[in-house]
Amino acid sequence: MATLADSFLADLDELSDNEAEIPADDGGDAADMDEDVDGDLADLENLNYDDLDSVSKLQKTQRYIDVIQKVEGALQKGSDVSIQGVDLEDDPEYQLIVECNALSVDIENEIVIIHNFIRDKYRLKFPELESLVHHPIDYARVVKKIGNEMDLTLVDLEGLLPSAIIMVVSVTASTTSGKPLPEEVLSKTIEACDRALDLDSAKKKVLDFVESRMGYIAPNVSTIVGSAVAAKLMGTAGGLSALAKMPACNVQLLGAKKKNLAGFSTATSQFHVGYIEQTEIFQTTPPNFRPRACRLLAAKATLAARVDSIRGDPSGKTGRSLKDEIHKKIEKWQEPPPAKQPKPLPVPDSEPKKKRGGRRLRKMKERYAITDMRKLANRMQFGIPEESSLGDGLGEGYGMLGQAGSGKLRVSAGQSKLGVKVSKKFKEKNYGSSGATSGLTSSLAFTPVQGIELTNPQAHAHQLGSGTQSTYFSETGTFSKIKRT
Repeated sequence: MATLADSFLADLDELSDNEAEIPADDGGDAADMDEDVDGDLADLENLNYDDLDSVSKLQKTQRYIDVIQKVEGALQKGSDVSIQGVDLEDDPEYQLIVECNALSVDIENEIVIIHNFIRDKYRLKFPELESLVHHPIDYARVVKKIGNEMDLTLVDLEGLLPSAIIMVVSVTASTTSGKPLPEEVLSKTIEACDRALDLDSAKKKVLDFVESRMGYIAPNVSTIVGSAVAAKLMGTAGGLSALAKMPACNVQLLGAKKKNLAGFSTATSQFHVGYIEQTEIFQTTPPNFRPRACRLLAAKATLAARVDSIRGDPSGKTGRSLKDEIHKKIEKWQEPPPAKQPKPLPVPDSEPKKKRGGRRLRKMKERYAITDMRKLANRMQFGIPEESSLGDGLGEGYGMLGQAGSGKLRVSAGQSKLGVKVSKKFKEKNYGSSGATSGLTSSLAFTPVQGIELTNPQAHAHQLGSGTQSTYFSETGTFSKIKRT
């Protein structure tokens, strides 16, 4: 009987035989896949190289050098732009501004790459610093300022970070697990910090140039948010056309920084706000209305950018109208709500109201009229005690019931004159003949008292007309003669 070890060895032999049967072509495909993976990882490994030049290459490109030289020359020359008879797409100034916008985006990406390089190197010295200072330029300034110093009480960070963040950084540095960097690693880190700061200064020059030309490139956007903020928005978005295609909710977040409050209050901090908070309208708005003002500014700036992208209004009139609309809306928000007016009572009607009359109302009054019994129960006779349901004055009192009255429950209404006439006509119609002498008239009359009686229709009609005729009948139904007077 085979043991467990023998069965395992047999399985391994089968696996080895299956591997031998794999064709050689699959090995070639696997080799190609390995080459592709190695090619993809090559770019990622560039960030981990010790050589800074292999990581940051933008400053040595010819495009970067040419654009920076043109920008410096244009800033020294000053703004001498005329839009009369010049197409925007063919203007060299506009082409330079488009190149500046593209370069500013590349500078931002390069700063992020250098920031990753500095963070990887300086993590051995102060690993907690990257979670306290998020902005790449602030991180580079702080690293360059601290260097290899272990006691941060000897380092002055005033002007680089807010006072609250400085206190947190100092307390965290006293308990950090980092160790001093070697001189070679420290020198590379400081060099990377200098390169990041140089890129930041070059970006500022580009933005200054774009800002000086904002009145020509984007007059409506500059009217609403100002030339400086318009240049920053265009530089971050990647040009005027890219800014025009961007939704307002994203324009509001352009330039927003991740804020680390280190446990402090968030009451005075503005979140989800970028370069828009640097505008004059935003700063002059009360704090309670600033979030709404920021959304409004982003929406109107987006509309103005779309107008400028097609050169719809080079004079800036659209931007001024949008700015006036923004001011009116913010003033409307600050108005106090209207006072609640007291509602006066309606004027009472002095004229008597019209009451419904007629047969139906009279019948209803007769139907719901108070009965004699209730009238007597509501009355009391002076000096005579009333009877009660429980006796001795307890329970419901009976008033004058049993002491006066006819015993009827409801007053019998007398017959009206109209009712008398109607009943008389009804009797004449049913009991008497109409006086016609046609052969269809009958001498028989039905009465509720005496049953069938015989009568003379002509004599009866003559009696009704003159009032002096009378007909006599015996109780036995015999006929008596008619007396005429």
